[in-house]
Amino acid sequence: MAGKGHQQQAKKISSRYNSSSYCSFLFLFLLSVASLFLIFSFFRASSKSAISLPDHGSLEVSETERSIPCDFSDGVWIHDPKRTARYDDTCKEIFKGWSCISNNKLNARNITKWRWKPKQCDLPTFDPVLFLERYRHTKIGVTGHVKKWRPAGADRGFTFLQYNLTIAYHRTNLLARYGRWTASAKDGALERLGYKEGYKVDVDIPERTWAEAPSYHDILILNTGHWWWAPSKFDPVKSPMLFFEKGMPVIPPIPPDVALDMVLKYMISFVERRMRPGAVKFFRTQSPRHFEGGDWNQGGSCLRIQPLSQEHVEELFSLRNNGTNVEARLVNQHLHKALKGSSFHLLDITYMSEFRADAHPSTSGGKKHDDCMHWCLPGITDTWNDLLVVQLNSIRYEP
Repeated sequence: MAGKGHQQQAKKISSRYNSSSYCSFLFLFLLSVASLFLIFSFFRASSKSAISLPDHGSLEVSETERSIPCDFSDGVWIHDPKRTARYDDTCKEIFKGWSCISNNKLNARNITKWRWKPKQCDLPTFDPVLFLERYRHTKIGVTGHVKKWRPAGADRGFTFLQYNLTIAYHRTNLLARYGRWTASAKDGALERLGYKEGYKVDVDIPERTWAEAPSYHDILILNTGHWWWAPSKFDPVKSPMLFFEKGMPVIPPIPPDVALDMVLKYMISFVERRMRPGAVKFFRTQSPRHFEGGDWNQGGSCLRIQPLSQEHVEELFSLRNNGTNVEARLVNQHLHKALKGSSFHLLDITYMSEFRADAHPSTSGGKKHDDCMHWCLPGITDTWNDLLVVQLNSIRYEP
């Protein structure tokens, strides 16, 4: 079925590219983990436009990319007034609520004037055309909170025909399969405990939307997190998460944080069994929110126009303070523990993102409340792209 879908989409997608545009690669990491939508795009230009690889340098990776001499995720944001965005608000693939330039956010054009500088090296800038050349004949899957040819059950996918490179998105909120549960007339374990309704979550079964992804893709990027701490989605009283293992309810019932450990264990094992030897597996860390003065439904806002200081970062995200935005570090604790001993690579975007309270749509997002969870485009997710690509290159060319 995947092959048939691939052929159908190939007929729909033009093989025309514009080598000067970064717009086509917003998809690689345009995801705040709780996003209901994900931007997808591809190069759009005249069919007469040709790609000239020499304009983009050698296919050989740099010494920085090859050896990874430092931790790219540990650094500082440096203001560079001469720095320009890689694309602008004319890119039609940007979701309206995240197009902060078009929506006249006060600091929209200044967001991209900040450059991430790792402490011990430089982070190379992602070149999309060079990426296409290097990763010919490759299938890349992004699995998580993302929003129709559907390779391997994906919600959406694109193939760059000239390079036979496919990128597909598999939307899943919990990684595990879940759905509504209602008490039956039978005297079951949950019924005896007084449960009337809720959400059944099978901790050991992947959601259908991505179950085929590991055996299909050469590179797979997983993420989960926000929905595990989302009382607006799973009310602990009216619609609690009820966890099942091997088809049976877990008794006594367990809280979401314990169940998250179980889901991560099962899903990591599932992926490692299904992906072929040599395939590359990433787990992306949590994308932080920046609500101050309350959560999204409590009047919380994010009105800052510059990155936070280290002191303010700790104030907002410290586990000791247990504030509104603490979920990012809480989820990462579970993730780090689950990945020990696995063959997954960690794509750590949390620390660099914690500083960027200035880079959310805020009041310009078109919502009834401040949007302090998704990110402006262009913006910080472009740096996530840089981080992903340099790690991919180092893995591909490691000794």
